[in-house]
Amino acid sequence: MANDSYKDAIAGLSKLLSERADLGSVAASKIKRITAELEAAGYEEFDPIERVKTGFVHFKTEKYDKDPKLYGALAKGQSPKFLVFACSDSRVCPSHILNFQPGEAFMVRNIANMVPPYDQIKHSGAGAAIEYAVVHLKVKNIVVIGHSCCGGIKGLMSFPDDGSSSSTDFIENWVKICSAAKSKVATKFDGLSLEEQCHNCEKEAVNVSLQNLLTYPLRERGRGQWCCIAEGRSLRFCQRNFPAVGSRFRYFPVHCYLSF
Repeated sequence: MANDSYKDAIAGLSKLLSERADLGSVAASKIKRITAELEAAGYEEFDPIERVKTGFVHFKTEKYDKDPKLYGALAKGQSPKFLVFACSDSRVCPSHILNFQPGEAFMVRNIANMVPPYDQIKHSGAGAAIEYAVVHLKVKNIVVIGHSCCGGIKGLMSFPDDGSSSSTDFIENWVKICSAAKSKVATKFDGLSLEEQCHNCEKEAVNVSLQNLLTYPLRERGRGQWCCIAEGRSLRFCQRNFPAVGSRFRYFPVHCYLSF
């Protein structure tokens, strides 16, 4: 579409100049100026500090200043309705995709949106986030959001199971949290390409994360979603009830939507 517009513009300019030869010098001058501007834009250096500054100014003027009541209330405390596990991938910001407003969702983002099983030593960071959200913030809904084109899932499907050629200090051990998803996909979709297997594992890993939530001493409503980046669509999965899990956490019904 953009290429067609460009061609139309060139054709229109050529037609005009063929009819108005007296505009040749003026057109040449303007074309030189436009060319210089385009070349300068193409080589403009990215300034990270300036980007952060302009981003904050936009937030201040377009968000904060326009809704002081909201931010005044948030300054006194938070009462989020959701605990969200999402991928660190820069393309799938939960607030952007699901239109969460400030104070609405307590976020945990990591490689491949994984929820590790309960472990007070090995995965204390995830455990602390879950405990804080459920015990202190009284969150009643837990959402695990997977997505397409996930580099973490591709790593999971590509790393050798025996760890014989590990080239990472942290990533391989982390994504092995969802090794069960890899095994299931490798068995069920053995004849598919790596890309297609990854596509299936992206969804199956959400299931594993939801199952891992059951190892924590809590009872919440968990929902699994998977988002396709290229097509901008969100899939909600079949309902499945998990058994109740007793503990020192406040009780809520477990209710999950899984990725099939």
